[in-house]
Amino acid sequence: MRSRSLLVAGAGLAALPLSAAAQTAPAALDHGDTAWMIVASMLVLMMTIPGAALFYGGMVRAKNLLSVMMQCFAITALVTVLWMLYGYSLAFSTEGMHAGVTDWHSVVGGLDRAMLAGLKPDTLYQTVPESVFVMFQLTFAIITPVLIIGAYAERMKFSAMLWFSGLWLTFVYLPVAHMVWSGPGSLLGDLGVLDFAGGTVVHINAGIAGLVACLVIGKRRGWPQTHMPPHNLGYTVIGASLLWLGWFGFNAGSAVAANGSAGMAMLVTQIATAAAAIGWTAVEWAIHKRASVLGIASGAVAGLVAITPAAGTAGPGGALLIGLVAGTACFFTATRLKHKLGYDDSLDVFGVHAIAGIIGALLTGPFAAPKLGGFGTVTSPLLQLWIQAKGVGFTIAWSAVLSWGILKLLDRTIGLRVDAEQEQMGLDIAEHEERAYNLT
Repeated sequence: MRSRSLLVAGAGLAALPLSAAAQTAPAALDHGDTAWMIVASMLVLMMTIPGAALFYGGMVRAKNLLSVMMQCFAITALVTVLWMLYGYSLAFSTEGMHAGVTDWHSVVGGLDRAMLAGLKPDTLYQTVPESVFVMFQLTFAIITPVLIIGAYAERMKFSAMLWFSGLWLTFVYLPVAHMVWSGPGSLLGDLGVLDFAGGTVVHINAGIAGLVACLVIGKRRGWPQTHMPPHNLGYTVIGASLLWLGWFGFNAGSAVAANGSAGMAMLVTQIATAAAAIGWTAVEWAIHKRASVLGIASGAVAGLVAITPAAGTAGPGGALLIGLVAGTACFFTATRLKHKLGYDDSLDVFGVHAIAGIIGALLTGPFAAPKLGGFGTVTSPLLQLWIQAKGVGFTIAWSAVLSWGILKLLDRTIGLRVDAEQEQMGLDIAEHEERAYNLT
């Protein structure tokens, strides 16, 4: 998020140091900012339940609908508890952090805020109650492991999913959030990486984990020889629509204020999303001579993902180009690349979230420059592009290595995958003994 990005002086960028813990300098509560951030938090939570639950649920086969929805709901509950116990502290504690000092505090926070120690009703973060900021950031922590569900859908055991989500949050998400957003002394923040609302922290992080997960767990039985179409595209369209709406909380809320930055973030989010939907549909129409419902919904999500890191710094023109590039590129990665390389990314988590996240994170650099219509303080677009590339590369490596280690550990202990009979039966019955549709 822009207010928590520290830009290196050598790149000619302004430093914006802000602690994620309660500020010690005098600050005044702003009721308008507070009201907006409460609404933004609810919008982002809506992106998971019911947004992602419906979006993903409609794309799986009918026998697995409840399993996907259950996973979204269970992760929401699990991450909430872990966030309260230690998650917020590890992500945003600034205990021991000092600008220019390289130690473990630059990678992950301490435990001084565990159990939300020190949090009171009148404790402020900027101009809003810190409790509201804690809740807002919690919704980001919830949706990120939820996004990974789409890569291993229809074949991972519920118990393994819970363990993976908890461990992945702890060892992958929380450190990356800290390294990007926690202020002076954070590894990627001090490098000058721009990430307004989660291109690296959320989408590249989750998308790479999704690719690793589908490689480790293996293909669904019968894929790709057996056609596995979405069972209810109506659910998917409703879910995509809720994601689009909720994303205004995701991006505009990242201004942590009801101000011009939030307004511009909202506008560029709309522009990029529409452009990506048009880009995907145009390419699909040119190649297949038709426009699909699943395609336009997937294109919109690609645009939402791509504009996320740039939402606080890109202008309308930059947003238009970011959206068009993301929608076009993700059409090919989601429909062609996975079949060519043979990995079964069930619902295109890598093909959409990782690829659009990478595109958006890279293009955030040049399009933050005022001479390219941006509203950042970037004076050298090429230098900032290089800084962004280093941030992208680091996030890819961090997520890939640690996700692989967690998955391999679970596979050798409790096992990752349901057996062949359970997979054929469907996870709704095999794991939960319930049906989404009862014909009586």
